[in-house]
Amino acid sequence: MSAMGALERGPGPGPGPGRRPERGAGRAVGAASGPPAPSSPSPSSASSSGPGPGSSPASGALFRPLSAEDEDQQPTEIESLCMNCYRNGVTRILLTKIPFFKEIIVSSFACEHCGWSNTEIQSAGRIQDQGVRYTLAVRAQEDMNREVVKTDCAVARIPELDFEIPAFSQKGALTTIEGLINRAVSGLEQDQPARRAKGEAVAGKIDEFIAKLKQLKRVDSPFTLIIDDPSGNSFVENPYAPRRDDALVITHYTRTPQQLDMLGLQTEEPEERPADSGEDLRNEVLQFNTNCPECNAPASTNMKLVQIPHFKEVIIMATNCEHCGHRTNEVKSGGAVEPLGTRITLHITDPSDMSRDLLKSETCTVDIPELEFELGMGVLGGKFTTLEGLLKDIRELVTQNPFTLGDSSTSRRAEKLEEFGRKLDQIVAGTMNCHFILDDPAGNSYLQNVYAPEDDPELKVERYERSFEQNEDLGLNDMKTEGYEAGGPPRR
Repeated sequence: MSAMGALERGPGPGPGPGRRPERGAGRAVGAASGPPAPSSPSPSSASSSGPGPGSSPASGALFRPLSAEDEDQQPTEIESLCMNCYRNGVTRILLTKIPFFKEIIVSSFACEHCGWSNTEIQSAGRIQDQGVRYTLAVRAQEDMNREVVKTDCAVARIPELDFEIPAFSQKGALTTIEGLINRAVSGLEQDQPARRAKGEAVAGKIDEFIAKLKQLKRVDSPFTLIIDDPSGNSFVENPYAPRRDDALVITHYTRTPQQLDMLGLQTEEPEERPADSGEDLRNEVLQFNTNCPECNAPASTNMKLVQIPHFKEVIIMATNCEHCGHRTNEVKSGGAVEPLGTRITLHITDPSDMSRDLLKSETCTVDIPELEFELGMGVLGGKFTTLEGLLKDIRELVTQNPFTLGDSSTSRRAEKLEEFGRKLDQIVAGTMNCHFILDDPAGNSYLQNVYAPEDDPELKVERYERSFEQNEDLGLNDMKTEGYEAGGPPRR
């Protein structure tokens, strides 16, 4: 059983094990919704109660990689209340880990008395460092088949209909755009017979709105789908990977205090430090406790300020997990946003170019025109590595993406990915010349000039004025830098 196959069996049209379909699956103008139905015990509480009859507990790690050959990996069965006939049914819970993705909880409910069944998938992984917003322009019927991972806390919007599926109104699911619309339609339709029997006027308005939602599935006219997930764990498929998808815009953002409270993340006031603390930070390595992003075991992260020659000061953070051996590093700019954006173009002509030091900030995009490849802002985070190291990270990101492989993958897509991997290997080996472009609107990225302080004939550095959209992504349009004491207008 493959990872994608297991996921496709997981989510269903309903809300979760042992529940009726959720009321208020979407929110629209003039649409009314009732209160949510009571629920059976959650998988998190059920899993702690131990295995039920007929189950065999898995030994070793709590979340084991999904594999058909692992005979010890069996679901836990517990008896729970059926919310359809109010008799006892069986909930099966499987704690597993999808390769190259994250830990999940797959649960299914079945009632032998009334035949009611339901399935559900929940994320058990860590909350990402930033929220993510996917904006997709749906223009063709093929777009309705794009795979979508929507977590519990994600908000789905269709601005053209003034329609919104609020956070925590549906359970997380792996589905398609068409399945997302069908799920919303089912939620709006479930109480319509009762509304019509009572002669409520709102029933007619909801029928009209349901007809508009069903019309969207035919894609008679383009519309926009927005998935906004503060946890950063949602996903919308790019069928053209590894190439850029012009219809899909991915934005990573810093969570607001309200979103932090919604996710249960406590915010603490920063402690005041003495004025001369900056010198102390440059001379010491700070250490703080975190969780390993791979196995979620307690780990420690080291942080230090480093001065890069001929560039600026950066903050390097490195995590080393003693439990699973996973190592990771991340780089953040130690300075302010530069007045101008920076575009660095390197013509790769020799294998020695692979050893150039490289700093890629979180706001930087990577473009390789010969491969028609573009790495968006925020992907792979900030990195201080070599050119070879970054190209290998890109290859791993693209070729081992679970949403471009598995049961849902086509032979054409697999061939394109194999060809992309071969060309990337040729670039690393020095047998293929290409142009490597770093475009950073914040001006905080760097590529080593091996001829410094002389000019590098293969390296071109350009400074440019940022566009309004780039300033918006960096949060500069609404930032007041002058006159804030007197309440003056912000400078743009």
